[in-house]
Amino acid sequence: MLPPHLTPEVFDRAIVAIALTAGPDHRLVYYNDAFRDLFGDRPLDRPAHQVFTEPGADRLLATLDAVLADGTARQVTAHRTLGCRAGRATHRHFVYSCSPAATRHGPGVLAAAIDTTAELHSALEAERLSAERLHALQRYEALTAAAARMVWVVGADGSTSELVPGWQDLTGRPFPATVDADWLDAVHPRDRAGVAARWVAALELPAVFEHTFRVRSADGGYRHVRSRAVPVVRDGEGTEWIGTTADIEDQWRNRLRERLLARAGAVTEADRAEDAFAALAATLVPDLTDVCAVYLLPEPDAAAGRVVATRIAAVARPGLPPLPPLGRQTFTLGEHARKAVSDRRPAQFRFTAGKLPDGTVPDISARWLRATRATALTLLPIVVDGAVVALAATACCEDAPPPGPADIDLQHEVLQRAQAPLRQALALQRARHAVVVLQRAMLTTPPEIGGAAFAARYQPGSRNAEVGGDWYDAFALPDGSLAMTIGDVAGHDLAAATTMGQLRAMLRSIAYTRTHAHTPADTLRELDTAAEGLGVGSFATAVHARLVRRGADGGWELQWANAGHPPPVLVPVDGPPRLLAAEDADVPLCVDPRRPRVTHRHPVAPGETLLLYTDGLVEVPGEDLGDGIARLCAAAAEARHRPLADLCDHLVGRVADVRDDIAVVAFRPDPPPARPR
Repeated sequence: MLPPHLTPEVFDRAIVAIALTAGPDHRLVYYNDAFRDLFGDRPLDRPAHQVFTEPGADRLLATLDAVLADGTARQVTAHRTLGCRAGRATHRHFVYSCSPAATRHGPGVLAAAIDTTAELHSALEAERLSAERLHALQRYEALTAAAARMVWVVGADGSTSELVPGWQDLTGRPFPATVDADWLDAVHPRDRAGVAARWVAALELPAVFEHTFRVRSADGGYRHVRSRAVPVVRDGEGTEWIGTTADIEDQWRNRLRERLLARAGAVTEADRAEDAFAALAATLVPDLTDVCAVYLLPEPDAAAGRVVATRIAAVARPGLPPLPPLGRQTFTLGEHARKAVSDRRPAQFRFTAGKLPDGTVPDISARWLRATRATALTLLPIVVDGAVVALAATACCEDAPPPGPADIDLQHEVLQRAQAPLRQALALQRARHAVVVLQRAMLTTPPEIGGAAFAARYQPGSRNAEVGGDWYDAFALPDGSLAMTIGDVAGHDLAAATTMGQLRAMLRSIAYTRTHAHTPADTLRELDTAAEGLGVGSFATAVHARLVRRGADGGWELQWANAGHPPPVLVPVDGPPRLLAAEDADVPLCVDPRRPRVTHRHPVAPGETLLLYTDGLVEVPGEDLGDGIARLCAAAAEARHRPLADLCDHLVGRVADVRDDIAVVAFRPDPPPARPR
């Protein structure tokens, strides 16, 4: 959009002498009748040094040069004298000001002059005229304080008028006749309170009003404008306000685009795709949208058939209700979402506030959008290396108007900016997923046995790009007893997972092939020796146990050895849980195979629950491990009467932020049958 120019004809009948020059040589392009009365006829379209040749004109020429050079208005308030006019000897006195102005001929200067001759002839008359003419000069100085397409006046009674029109061209509606309850109708709903508050504050002082806000344009969208109003003050009161309004949408959008693209380009590589996409979503909020959620697609460009997406990131502007927890919710893409993915183009839904159509996003997200009175949802495909890998959903909440095409295009452009970190995060996620699948394949389902129950859970850590070395195992031995193991290999990478698989397989073989007299301590010692001899060694902790039936009452005996691992927890039917901890714990595996190991024994009564777990279930950075174990005991006691699988889910689910891998395996002898009364 070209800069607006001043229409000088509005000054034709002004009582102040007005002249307008253009260009570096200050060609005189306009003057009004008041100017002619004061200075006489002057030739138009001539440089100023040819137009103003009287003595002392060099001061005026220097002022014109300075105003055009730095864009700052200047006043000359000392009386200047005209020695002759039109070839006749005369003396006329005046003061003047020069202000920058945009003309149809290019950048220029608007000069305003006040005839002060009468002031010097009559002191009484001068006092009256001075106030009136100073008021007039202030008005026209305020009028020209900023070059703008729209110039307006607001009187002390709130009445308004346009001096330089343009409001209707911009908004499609007439300029408001008064500043009343309806004058903010054209302003964006989010900006109305700010505009009104600034205007009221400026009126009370009085002071300059200056604010940037959005107005509804004639095409139904919104454009940014900057308004500035200067009070004309008499006796300490604002008698009227001279204001200008400029359409700055293009420059505002260019600055916003540069800022957002820079923020998107600054998104760094992240260990998790969730973190990379969350950082990218945050670049849009709150400048372009109220909320942005990202849904990961399972296969690139999966546009046909049933496509299940996973919500992995969400960001909302301050002031909105808390977002639903991620929880990796999945949902099947609807027809419009699949089309946005296949076409690789944004798609927008507009609806009555809070009336989001069913099936557009997961139910938990839809309930949040309805509660926040969302008015529009925009789906934006995210393309990495030529494939659609994710779908972003942005929304306007709390009755805010839907975004226009320019906003949607900018949202899409910003989301496409962070290619490198997204590529890296997705590659890490794919590698991690492959290792998790491999690791889960090695963690077999616990056996089903008569008279007791087993349950186990494994949860990979969410804070790492790789998996760790946690494992569990439970299997029946040839003599009818049961083996039960929990272990943790140091590290969070493929090497740790590989070592875990080797140690687990070796431990299984040793435990299964030895006789009944072979104790858990013997098994761990042989594992330690074999790991060192075969070069499998890596620092690891473990608890290995054997469970043997004892007596006819359904009880079992627990025999276990602990290689530097958190102690087992026994949860009785009633009463507080207890730690099965030895006074002197044995060293971890792969430290010193020659060190002796000890087998411990303890009964497990019917209905009691034995828990083996890894430190991811109880460890919090910066906190004593004992505090985490105490929380585990309290949670286990709370859920002790639940089915064993539900108990394991309860224990894993209470860890809100899974920073490390979690493995837990539980054993419970069946409680005795209830006695008939």
